[in-house]
This record gives sequence, structure tokens and C-alpha cells, in this order.
Amino acid sequence: MVRSDARENRARILEVARAAFIEDGATSMNQIAQRSGVGAGTLYRNFPTREALVLAVYQDEVERILAAVPELLAELPPVEALRQWTTGLVDAMRRKHGLGDALGPAATQAVTEQTYEPVIGAITALLDAGKRDGSIRADADAGDFLQLTAALWRASDDRSPRMLALILDGLRPQSR
Repeated sequence: MVRSDARENRARILEVARAAFIEDGATSMNQIAQRSGVGAGTLYRNFPTREALVLAVYQDEVERILAAVPELLAELPPVEALRQWTTGLVDAMRRKHGLGDALGPAATQAVTEQTYEPVIGAITALLDAGKRDGSIRADADAGDFLQLTAALWRASDDRSPRMLALILDGLRPQSR
């Protein structure tokens, strides 16, 4: 069992590292330890390499995104849940781009492959909820949705919500 202070240290390191890598992909491990308020030994005990830390930051981000699906579906209609979740995904993809500067190409490719299926599963859950209540067309596909939304993280902050609205409008059932 992990002690509560060790869990708190790990969480703080991940939070500081996330912000640091987005700000500057070249941030050193020592800088992260200092900003986290932990010693180098604590940092390296949790994350033996810089790449291990970057991968942990990214994995933590993906877990947060995936965990949001049931909460959003419990609180919001499916289309609104999908809108909010996608906005969070877009924000995460923008941050991932910053993290990519801290990872090599092979590690970036590996983490993308590792997270693709869980993200598709989350989108499927959101789409299926909308299909059940009739707010999303029956032929909506998670892979298509992900590919369409990939353009959103590259768009400017002011264009992204308008583009998402167009994508979501395309998910409405066709009237006959």
C-alpha cells in the first residue's frame, strides 16, 4: 500500500511536470523536483527517467479524460456531454502537442497507439447514449468523429467551438 504522502508527492510531481512540459518541453528533472517541493531522490524513485515522467503525465491526462465520460453522461444530455467531453479532449490534445516536444518520436507514436482504443471506447459510449435517446444519428461512428475532431486542436481558440458545433450538427438524425 502506498503511503498518502507518497501519493500526494506523485500527484504534485505530475501536476507540476504537466505545466512545465507544456510551457517548455526542455524543462529539466531537477527543475521539476524543485517546483514540486520534493528532493531529486523522490522524483527519480517515482520516475526513473525523464521519458517515464512525460509518459506518466500523458497517461494521467488520458485517464482524466476517460473518467469524465460517466460523470458527464450522468449530468448532461448526450450531445451536451459529447460537446463538453470533446472540448476537454481538444484541450488535452493541445497540451499533448506540448508534451510531444518533451518526448521522442518513437515514444509519441507508442503512447498514441496505446491510448487510441480507450479514446474510441469513450467516444462510442457518448455516441451510443445519444443514439439511444434519438439525439445522435444511428450511423455515427467513433473513428469518424475522432478524425473530424482532430482538426479542432489545430484550430484557433475562437474557431474551435464553431467547428465543433458544425460537427455536432452533423450528428443530428436526418429528418425525412
